[in-house]
Amino acid sequence: MNTSTPDGVATVAHTMFGLRKAAPDGEVARVLLAFLATAGIFYVNIMPALVDGLVQGAGFSNRQAGLVGSSNVYGAAIGALIAVFIVKKIQWRTWAYALLAALIALDLLSMLVHRFEPLMVMRFLHGTMGGMLVGIGFAVMSRTAQADRTFGYLLVVQFGLGGLGLAVLPPLVPTFGTSVLFAALILFSLVTLAMVPFLTEYPASAVRRPRVGAGQGVRRGPLLLSLLATFFFQAGNMAVFAYVIGLGKADGLGMDFISPVLAAASWIGIAGSGLVILLSTRFGRAWPLAGSILLTALATWALHGSETAWVYALANGLIGVTWSFGIPYLLGMCAQFDQTGQSAALGGFASKMGMASGPLAAAWVVGADDFSRVINVGAVALVLSLVAAMVPAILLDRAPID
Repeated sequence: MNTSTPDGVATVAHTMFGLRKAAPDGEVARVLLAFLATAGIFYVNIMPALVDGLVQGAGFSNRQAGLVGSSNVYGAAIGALIAVFIVKKIQWRTWAYALLAALIALDLLSMLVHRFEPLMVMRFLHGTMGGMLVGIGFAVMSRTAQADRTFGYLLVVQFGLGGLGLAVLPPLVPTFGTSVLFAALILFSLVTLAMVPFLTEYPASAVRRPRVGAGQGVRRGPLLLSLLATFFFQAGNMAVFAYVIGLGKADGLGMDFISPVLAAASWIGIAGSGLVILLSTRFGRAWPLAGSILLTALATWALHGSETAWVYALANGLIGVTWSFGIPYLLGMCAQFDQTGQSAALGGFASKMGMASGPLAAAWVVGADDFSRVINVGAVALVLSLVAAMVPAILLDRAPID
């Protein structure tokens, strides 16, 4: 049997074990694709635990811990950019297996590294492999019908399991050290590895696109604005999210309050992505995006009042919902500009650059414990995202479908 075909590995698995592939546009397939696109960057969903774990468990400073997290995501941005250029040519499933294996190996090696500079390098390499996997995953997801819904499932997986990680992992760090964080990432990669054979091929072709994109060539202006909106949205959210545990501690809140609040906020956030799955583009993109980004900015600004416990809890809960509601629309908007998945992979690159740049900017302004600056940086980035998103969203809402 020829295992060098695009579906070779999955065909072998199907023959040996009688596996049935999921219907390409069915709900099961959307969930499996969500795991595939999450595996390379799941550390982002437990970023507060990772940053605080490096401070508490490895003795890093706030700045060092933030820079390690940022280097991980900058690597992911580089990987996502590489995916833009290769996604039309590769056998995506073969690459998925190889990249998942590389992630597992790098997480194992990260358990053995305890110094700042080597760990930054290790996590940058991990990010590069993971970013390529996410870029490939985004490209494949864009080939499904109603890509916005598929990206909605992505956020359900990320927020659901991210909430579990934030509930379980921080209390384990004092006992087991930062290795428990990397072990969680390995487990996620192993589970995803077992899911890949159930996915069908997803050739780049048949999905219909609005004429603003595929029908008359890619219009670079709207695509660029979509990418900028995605970048600023992720940067604003991640700037605050990376330090949200330290922010709560600085305002006098204890981990027995912070950890369950963040877990609950992540789980509550599933409601936002669930709403995207239900609505898709029934009411267009412009109004849902405008409302979600504006509410995210207001909730972020409200974190200035985190010394009041209920304000901290309410703001994080609202951010969870609006973040998981807004990003599927932004990524889905990027995906509308071609059929092959290249613009979706570009959206993944913009997303990763934002995820990396937010913690980097926050790391440079936070100082010892000045989290008010971090909140300000996050809120400003979210306003910029709102401004950038409106023109392409309105254009796509008005465009005829080819």
